[in-house]
Amino acid sequence: MSRPIFEVIALGADDAVVAQEGGADRLELVTDMAADGLTPTRETFAEIRAAVTIPLRVMLRLADGFSAGDDRDLDALCEAAQGLRAEGAEEFVLGFLDGRGRADLDAVDALVDVLDGCAWTFHRAIDRASDRDAVRLQLAGQPGLDTYLTAGSPYGVSAGLDVLCAEAARAGEPGYEPALLVGGGLRLDHVPALRAAGLEGFHVGGAVRPSGWGGPVDVKAVRLWRDALDQPVVVG
Repeated sequence: MSRPIFEVIALGADDAVVAQEGGADRLELVTDMAADGLTPTRETFAEIRAAVTIPLRVMLRLADGFSAGDDRDLDALCEAAQGLRAEGAEEFVLGFLDGRGRADLDAVDALVDVLDGCAWTFHRAIDRASDRDAVRLQLAGQPGLDTYLTAGSPYGVSAGLDVLCAEAARAGEPGYEPALLVGGGLRLDHVPALRAAGLEGFHVGGAVRPSGWGGPVDVKAVRLWRDALDQPVVVG
C-alpha cells in the first residue's frame, strides 16, 4: 500500500503553515465552519498559497446545506470559482443534490465547465444522497472528479465503516474510479480497520484543533495523525 493522503482543513495561513509542518499532504480551504465550510475569499486563498507549498483544494459552497440554490446563487458561485481560478487555484471541492437526493447535474456541470479540467472532490453531499451508487453513476466521467469525501453515512464514520469498506472493495468499477477520502467524525481508532480495508485517504478538521474551531490547528495533533496513518497495515 502507498503512503496515505492526509488532508487537513485550513481556515487561514496560520492553519496552513502548521498543518504542512505537521505532515499534511493537502489542505481543504474553507471559511465559516458554523455552516460546515463555505468558499473562502480570493484574498484568503492568495495568503495561504503564498504561505505553503502543498496542494490546496478550495471549497465551492456559498450556503449551508447541499443545494446550489437558484440560478442567481449558481451564477454567484460560478463567479467565485472564476475569481479563484484567476488567483491561481487549481483544485476544488464541491457537491450538490437536487430535491430527490440525486446529484444536481445542472449545478455540477456549470461549475465543472468553469473549472476547465481542474481536479476536484465531490464532498459529503454523497452521504445525504438517496442512493449513493446512483450518484456515483450520475457523476461517472465528469472531468476532473478524482475524489469522494465521505463518512459512509450522514451520521459519521462510526456509522459508515461498513459502507466505506464495501466501497473500497469496489475500486475501479464504473463510478468507483475516484479515490475515497474518509472524513466526518473520523477518529484515530478508526484508522487501523480503514487502512486494512484499503482506504488511503483521510480528512480531518476539528480533530487537530484541541480548542475547537475557535482555536488554531495544533502541530502536535497533526503529527499524531500523520504517525498513525503511516503505521504498518495489519490485515487479517
